[in-house]
Amino acid sequence: MNQAGTVVVSGSTEKVLRVWDPRSCAKIMKLKGHTDNVKTLLVNKDGTQCLSGSSDGTVRLWSLGQQRCLATYRMHTEGVWAMRANDAFTTFYSGGRDCRIYQTEIRNPENSLLICEENAAILTIELTPDQNSLWVATTRSNINKWSLEGVEETESNRMSGDFDNGPLKPVCTVPSYVVKGGPSITQFHILNDKRHIITKDTENKVALYDVLTARKVEDLGDVDFEVEIKNRHKMVYVPHWFSVDLKIGMLCIHLEENDCFAAWVSSKDVGLGPADGPETKVNFGGLLLQALLEHWPRTHTIEPEEIPHANNGMDTTSDEAKIPRDTSTGTLRTGNGYFSVLGHTPVIFSEVGGRTLFRFLCRDAGGDSERMLLNETVPQWVVDITVDKNQPKFNKISFFLQSHSTSGTKTLKKDRLSASDMLQVRKVVEHVYEKVMGADSTPAATPNGKNGGSDAEGEDFSSISEEKVELLCQDQVLDPNMDLRTVKHFIWKSGGDLTLQYRSKQH
Repeated sequence: MNQAGTVVVSGSTEKVLRVWDPRSCAKIMKLKGHTDNVKTLLVNKDGTQCLSGSSDGTVRLWSLGQQRCLATYRMHTEGVWAMRANDAFTTFYSGGRDCRIYQTEIRNPENSLLICEENAAILTIELTPDQNSLWVATTRSNINKWSLEGVEETESNRMSGDFDNGPLKPVCTVPSYVVKGGPSITQFHILNDKRHIITKDTENKVALYDVLTARKVEDLGDVDFEVEIKNRHKMVYVPHWFSVDLKIGMLCIHLEENDCFAAWVSSKDVGLGPADGPETKVNFGGLLLQALLEHWPRTHTIEPEEIPHANNGMDTTSDEAKIPRDTSTGTLRTGNGYFSVLGHTPVIFSEVGGRTLFRFLCRDAGGDSERMLLNETVPQWVVDITVDKNQPKFNKISFFLQSHSTSGTKTLKKDRLSASDMLQVRKVVEHVYEKVMGADSTPAATPNGKNGGSDAEGEDFSSISEEKVELLCQDQVLDPNMDLRTVKHFIWKSGGDLTLQYRSKQH
């Protein structure tokens, strides 16, 4: 929009410019000419001319009165993402994906001056008030100031319409001032456990992050990124339950309803809870949501008899008393009972298209305004887990079970079974030993993972069955500790239902 507010120009992925009258909200015209996305726009003070930069690598000058393109500037080799013009609208500065900033006289489109060359794609250009310097922001975290004082035209940095003049040399090689930023993450790899992420930043430093607890676990230093990934590879399969982007130079974790609750794991396998405690199934997405919203009062559940001064189930005391506390220690209960995230962790609720609805820090969720906005913003699928404490459904996997060709018995039909995708191979081995081979054992385990006898008896039967029976997939003997989803992902590697084969061990 121009300074007087008489005209608004918009560009889009449709490769066109649209001109609007903000006073009547009417579209005045549509300008065509670019062959790719329009990324940046400038309008002069009186609203008669407009400059547009595009991913097609060109800058175009438009006459809004004549509704046509007056000039096309082709100094860039890649997309133009940022522009600024002087107050008189006689000279403009442009930069983009090619990391170069050019100074161009609007009335002389044949020549451009290469001011400087950045080390990353240019996102924003700002002219200082005295118009003697440029502030430049790139995809890196530093912001550089480039001086325009004493910029003189030389043949080495002046670009003509002929592209055969040899490489250009920038007028400025070193910025006059640098606002240092922290290193930004440029690469990441999600490990097979779908909990940890290895990253590499602009200083070539490698680090390990834990998505579940939302924190950095370890600085690995200047090590080989690919080697570190190989060293930490595990033959385990956990479904994808989050996505990642690096738009702001940090890990941004996205949780969406369709995938968030896909990852069920054993609490012991992931180190949650006491080592000598019972084995329980936990959901990564559910645990993280409960931890992120543990300071939101709606997620605090407490029985009326536990609340001091409760009257007919209603608490008449202050808000502090309403916060659930452990009756034995008086300490605050955590959201999921396993861990808490750091209080300064930012959380953003947004629409599917990306528009932000509400942003806050974990520790601030109990504030008056935050509480009210969360009540309006948090979607129902998140409320189901954090407030109503409803558990997501387990993932089921169908598989066929038949005798192996070397077992010496003919299989008339294949048994089609269904079980949790976390079911360990040893449970299937126990099922085969008891139900198929007819072993006489009371505390036998079935494919649903339930055991009829004591833990000691179950362990004895498990060890006996593993000594007698082995399970195969694609003629590969399976590790009893492996679960069915890992078998399907790493060994079966085919469409359709998983097929498992059993045979007696040869002694």
